[in-house]
Amino acid sequence: MSTRTEKRRNQIKSRFYYYFWGIATIAVVSGQWYVGSGYRQMSKSVNRILDTTITILEYEAPKPKGRYYPYIPSPSPDTKYLSGTRSSLSTH
Repeated sequence: MSTRTEKRRNQIKSRFYYYFWGIATIAVVSGQWYVGSGYRQMSKSVNRILDTTITILEYEAPKPKGRYYPYIPSPSPDTKYLSGTRSSLSTH
């Protein structure tokens, strides 16, 4: 007695399965392309803004004419510090 066994297919996929995954793949790839192109445009605009800012920062202001004194005077040898005079600091 021989029994005939037929091998069944494990997965039977309809054509709609392949349509679904094909459309899903196209949607993901097109979304990545859209985000990438938007990122590139944003990068160009940020670079344009930064280039303008750097140009402004590199601009040298004209030198003032006349004689100007600094707001804070230079320390003299007799200037007193918080812990005493300068000469008392050097003797310790």
